[in-house]
Amino acid sequence: MHVTTSDTAQKRLGTLDDAITAIRSSILEGEFAPHQRLVEVDLCEQFGVSRAVVRNALLKLTSEGLVEHLPNRGARVRAISLDEAIEIVEARAALEALCARKAAERMTPEAREYLTELRAAIVDALESGDLAEYSMLHQRLDHYIRDLSAHHTSTQILERLQAQGARHQFRLSFRPGRAARSGPEHLEIIDALLAEDADAVEEATISHLKGVITAMRES
Repeated sequence: MHVTTSDTAQKRLGTLDDAITAIRSSILEGEFAPHQRLVEVDLCEQFGVSRAVVRNALLKLTSEGLVEHLPNRGARVRAISLDEAIEIVEARAALEALCARKAAERMTPEAREYLTELRAAIVDALESGDLAEYSMLHQRLDHYIRDLSAHHTSTQILERLQAQGARHQFRLSFRPGRAARSGPEHLEIIDALLAEDADAVEEATISHLKGVITAMRES
C-alpha cells in the first residue's frame, strides 16, 4: 500500500505523543525523581521509540516546565520548590475561578446529571475513606469544570501549571485529615454549579485553593 507523506507524519506524531505521555507520567508519578538525569539512550530502550522522538519529547516537556537541560550534561527532571509550587497554585486560583464561573453560566441538563452523579461518588469515597478514589474523582471534577467552561486559553495554561505542581499536590492529597477538609470544599463547588450560581462557585473555588496553599505551607 502506498504511504503518503501525511500518513507518515501522522504516524510519527502518534509515536511522539505516546513518548511525551509516557515520560510525563513517569515524572508525575515519581518513577523519575527530581534532578534525575534523563538519558536519551535509556529512554529509547524503555519506551521503544527512536532517539529523535525522545529528543523531541524532552523538548516538549521542557516547555511544560517538567524537564530542564544543563550545559554539557543533558536533560534531567526539573525540581519544583515549595515556594514555586505555592506560586503555581496562586496562579491557578485565578484561572480555576474563571473556568468555574464560565461553567456555571454554561450548565446543561447533561452537566447537571453528570455533576450529581459525581457528587454522590465523592461522598461515597469520603465516607469509605478511599483516598485514591477520592483523589481520582476530584481530578475528574477539575477537568470537567474546565471542559464545561469552554475557556480554552485558561484550560491550556492550567494543564501546564497543574503538571508542574502535581508532585506537591499528590503528596498533599494523601496527608492524614486532608480529605476531611478538602472534600466538603469540592462538594460546595459542585453545589454552586448545580445552583448555577457563578459568584458562589467562583468564591468556593478560590477558597478551596487558598486552603491548598495553607496546607502546603504547613507541610
